[in-house]
Amino acid sequence: MTRLFLQTLTLGHFRSHRRLDLALDGQPLAIFGANGAGKTNILEAVSLLSPGRGLRRASAQDMVRKPDAPGWKISAILHGQGQLHEVEISWQPPSRTTLIDAKPAPQVALGRIARILWLVPAMDRLWLEGAEGRRRFLDRMTMSFEPRHAEAVLAYEKAMRDRNRLLRDGGRDSAWYNAVEAQMAAAGASIHLARKAALTRLRDAQQGAQTSFPVADLSLSGPDGARPDWHSVPDSDLVPALAGALAVGRGRDMAAGRTLVGPHRADLFATYAAKSMPARACSTGEQKALLISLILANARALASEIGAAPILLLDEVAAHLDAPRRAALFDEICALGAQAWMTGTGPELFDGLRDRATFLEVHDHDGASLTTKDTG
Repeated sequence: MTRLFLQTLTLGHFRSHRRLDLALDGQPLAIFGANGAGKTNILEAVSLLSPGRGLRRASAQDMVRKPDAPGWKISAILHGQGQLHEVEISWQPPSRTTLIDAKPAPQVALGRIARILWLVPAMDRLWLEGAEGRRRFLDRMTMSFEPRHAEAVLAYEKAMRDRNRLLRDGGRDSAWYNAVEAQMAAAGASIHLARKAALTRLRDAQQGAQTSFPVADLSLSGPDGARPDWHSVPDSDLVPALAGALAVGRGRDMAAGRTLVGPHRADLFATYAAKSMPARACSTGEQKALLISLILANARALASEIGAAPILLLDEVAAHLDAPRRAALFDEICALGAQAWMTGTGPELFDGLRDRATFLEVHDHDGASLTTKDTG
């Protein structure tokens, strides 16, 4: 199997890091240090090497180390399935720039060379809070399989903004609605089919897997568990069915001032398979274990499909697992051959990785993060 990992990472004026240079060898990384030292900031920088707004979904302005500089830069050499890519992401007001191999590229192009998954403490309430977070979680997994999914999501959101503007303005011209709804239907069908395919891959990756984490049964539905009519048609009829649902709903949507039907209203449901219990009814520990299980299933599916495990970003994951579960997680990561970036307050959380990982200690030292290597 080939490998996918960062060979180098350089941060300039990013969050708490005035300057940070890392040279890496593809092993998992155990990043430890006191709270506030900047551990999660490193993971956030890596997350920006994939499409989207990163693991904190922060604005570019919020990532600047102030008052040192007006902007920031992230540079990396990515070892991707036998090829090396130089990647640079930078922000100088008012624009953000992406360079791949010294050539300007759209941010969505990052998904074609880097597959990055993450699990952060903010996701611990994924099954308890609103559907938006679950859709985002599913779309990130979907995008790891189908990088063009990001383009479909952007196209759908742009067309929906145009339709919502028509609705709020009280527009009555059916030709305008027909045009924008055709765009929404085409992109929306692509989104829905890609999500369904991702769920199938995740289910397959969980079947018969040698894992210490619980299997999650997954399903996709509309708001409040309802199954919209456009979901129920054959895949080949999905575009006209969604366009028809949008047309029929114009009056209702105009009263609401927004679009009330489409994949932006979908929800992801998970069940703890062994207990036949909805994830939202599980204990906090069980919900965390289900999330880890899905991230690992996603990684296994990708390793099987593209020949390389994705880069994993696991923020404070070890602190919430008992010793046997921590050891099981580390074993699965190493078996996958994944470069997993894991954070914790102390090196003892990563005892099970002593001879299988690079250890990085992060100090908050006048705003600069210093690293030490090889405590294993």
